Amino acid sequence: METERSESAAHVLLLPFPAQGHITPMLSFAQLLGHAGIHVTFLNTEHNHRLLTQRHALSARFPTLHFESLPDGLPPDCPRSIPPIIDMVSSLRSVTKPLLRDLLITLTKKDEESYGSTSTRRPPLSCFIMDEIMCFAIDVAEKVGVPAMAFTIISGCGYWSYSCIPNLIQQGHVPFTDEDMDKQTSDIPGMEGLLRRRDLPGFCRFSIDHPVTKIFMEVIKAITRASALIINTFDGLEASILSHIATLFPQVYAIGPVHALVKSRVGDGLSSSASLRQEDRRCMAWLDSKQVGSVIYVSFGSLVELTHDQLFEFWHGLVSCGKQFLWVVRSDMISGEQGEHVIPTELKMGTKERGLIVEWAPQEEVLAHKAVGGFLTQCGWNSILEGIWAGVPMLCWPRLAEQLVTSRWIGEVWRIGIDMKDTCERSMVEKMIRRLMEEGDEREQILRSVERFSELARGAVTEGGSSYNNLDKLIQDLRNF
Repeated sequence: METERSESAAHVLLLPFPAQGHITPMLSFAQLLGHAGIHVTFLNTEHNHRLLTQRHALSARFPTLHFESLPDGLPPDCPRSIPPIIDMVSSLRSVTKPLLRDLLITLTKKDEESYGSTSTRRPPLSCFIMDEIMCFAIDVAEKVGVPAMAFTIISGCGYWSYSCIPNLIQQGHVPFTDEDMDKQTSDIPGMEGLLRRRDLPGFCRFSIDHPVTKIFMEVIKAITRASALIINTFDGLEASILSHIATLFPQVYAIGPVHALVKSRVGDGLSSSASLRQEDRRCMAWLDSKQVGSVIYVSFGSLVELTHDQLFEFWHGLVSCGKQFLWVVRSDMISGEQGEHVIPTELKMGTKERGLIVEWAPQEEVLAHKAVGGFLTQCGWNSILEGIWAGVPMLCWPRLAEQLVTSRWIGEVWRIGIDMKDTCERSMVEKMIRRLMEEGDEREQILRSVERFSELARGAVTEGGSSYNNLDKLIQDLRNF
């Protein structure tokens, strides 16, 4: 499909938080804007800029898409794959923020530079769209005089719960004063009688003076200064929650699933361009040899760490359940372990008959494979949307932030999976996998639900669908800037 052309001189700067799960949807969004003929400057940290090896392929396909980078300020030996969020945010604010201001000033001026073999010139910057965690950049945008929008990569239910935390703190419900994690939380509008303490975002378990709590409180407060919120979800999935979020912003654009909207409007796109890790494609041939619906795919995303004990509990559960499994075990996933010691010999031997372990997998393709019948996930929102799109039932083991809210929604509201939060014991892992994978009334109900939402997602991203139309409106609004 040829790139849509426009007489507009719109130029947008996109700034993702420097982590895999944030870069992936933002880069899909960049392709959508580039396809519409909008000039896009995609700003990465220098480290991630080097890792995105296919960015030049994207620039060739979308002549109005350009890439820039700034240092993140972290020491060279700091592990970028799983940096402490406190260190990353602090460094971005102290080192990157002043450089960002200089870049914005430069981009607001007329650009006379040509790029590659094209004569494409970027017009002056007209809008700045930042990841919600990068909300410190709103200060910069306001001082330079550039309109700012926010882009959130989390679920609507997760975002709305974030927004209500300051009220919970004010009312004395957060942080918790006792250990009763099953106590109901009834003070979040639209979620009455649904959430327990254990389902609230992870930092609710910390004191209000904890550095992580302070970071999230600053994000929640600052982000409402944005002129609009762009959210990677769709009306058919979260309409009631989106109506609550709409009270916080002049405009909310629900354009998800973004990865699917790219397929609908651009074609196959270049989704792998967003991967900071090398994908092991052996797993696709391995899946080809398996029966339909026989494999459970296990991935805890790009940030979650496991202890050695947790690794063994999952290993025993996976082997004991008797199912075929494909497991993503990153080299940096085990706390305190390095190199070859990350995947124990016993684990390799135990999976020889029925399993395959890879460092990283092409997840969209894996979930779409006919052999995959279940997905054990940490509930990162990109993974959940990809699972819904593929119609795959999910077993949820959330670990970070809003993932705890999302997993509750998966089990109790959407009923597209089973919530296993706060549990990591081999017999329970085995039991839960059997519940998810074996034929019975529960699996049938989950399958019906996830297939229904999969159809709604497809309707949302096709011409005339809610996300398709919301993107059109967003594109027109960006041109009007």
